[in-house]
Amino acid sequence: MRSKASITLLSVGHACVDVYQGAVASLIPFLVAERAYGYAAASGVVLAAALLSSVAQPLFGALTDRRPAPWLLPAGTLLAGLGIALSGTGDSYVLTLLCVAVSGAGVAAYHPESARVARLAGEGSHSAMGWFSLGGNAGFALAPLLVTAVVGTGGLRWTPLLVLPALVGAALNLTALRAPGRRHLTGTAPAAGADDRASFLKLSLAVVCRSVVFTGLSSFLSLYAAQRLGGSTAAGTAALFVLYLGGAVGSVLGGRLAGRWERVTVCRWSYLLSVAAVAGVVFVPGPALYLCVALTSAGLYVPFSLQVTLGQDYLPTRVGTAAGVTLGLTVSVGGLASPLIGRVADATSLRTALAPLVLMPALSWLLFRALPEPAGPGGRAEAPAAAAQRAVPKS
Repeated sequence: MRSKASITLLSVGHACVDVYQGAVASLIPFLVAERAYGYAAASGVVLAAALLSSVAQPLFGALTDRRPAPWLLPAGTLLAGLGIALSGTGDSYVLTLLCVAVSGAGVAAYHPESARVARLAGEGSHSAMGWFSLGGNAGFALAPLLVTAVVGTGGLRWTPLLVLPALVGAALNLTALRAPGRRHLTGTAPAAGADDRASFLKLSLAVVCRSVVFTGLSSFLSLYAAQRLGGSTAAGTAALFVLYLGGAVGSVLGGRLAGRWERVTVCRWSYLLSVAAVAGVVFVPGPALYLCVALTSAGLYVPFSLQVTLGQDYLPTRVGTAAGVTLGLTVSVGGLASPLIGRVADATSLRTALAPLVLMPALSWLLFRALPEPAGPGGRAEAPAAAAQRAVPKS
């Protein structure tokens, strides 16, 4: 019961943080409408949030490997919310970039330590990590609805109201860490096994490819859907909501599937499905776009929490660094591709710019074909749940 309560609090707190990752893409149509940004300028906002986060998350991961820092959970949550809250308060493009970069720094501070704490709280369970990831995906899904409700009503000058989820999230994270009987979450688990750096590098490259396609779609999907379905802002918001909501379903499904098959196998099949789904998003006409978006989201998010635990099992002596890379650097680095997509879209069309994204999940699939399931005692692969239980002993 203690474990379930802790995971529930951490999961909802995770939602309150990741709503700000989703908010960056959700603000793009309003920035385009109110400030007449082009595709390249709009993608620069996504890049600003991603760039600092990409660099900082592995650093925070290395820091927490040396010394647990649970205070980063509420602090990172507040910083993420503050940056987005201030992003619409001035007309300066540079100020907007600075604000979303501050939000990205908060996200960077939160994720490596939260993944370590969630691993302890869930006692190594892939299902528990799936529920923790579900919270983040729910935050992503709620972002377009929240931003549309606030900014769509009052314009960009109302963005200070978007700080409210951060206040709630900080309180929940503090409750999870400080409530009686949960002091074990501020400790650390002993490392088990040797690092497999070659496999971790391949895994990281696979997550980079996933990040490029997901960030590219989330940055421009609302604009693309509006173009394809009659120019309605509501159509674009709905498409982005489906993309993020499908991620919530995929994260839980990934944890369940990993209980029956090896994580590497589940990830391979998910990326293979994603190739066809992304092609459908780009090329299939009409309302069927929404079905393709849902399949894309599920296909890209089934591997999400599994990649975090795989990274921690490939680097058992550096679980914070592993989380910083798999949750941070390799996820945020997809934002580096957004300006390129924007420039191609400005020069040609949005469909032409999005078409190369079909190749990204195919590359992830190829990389996973070269990955082993982390080895157990005697050099043989363990069942996923057994491996996680061995890596993180019960408190």
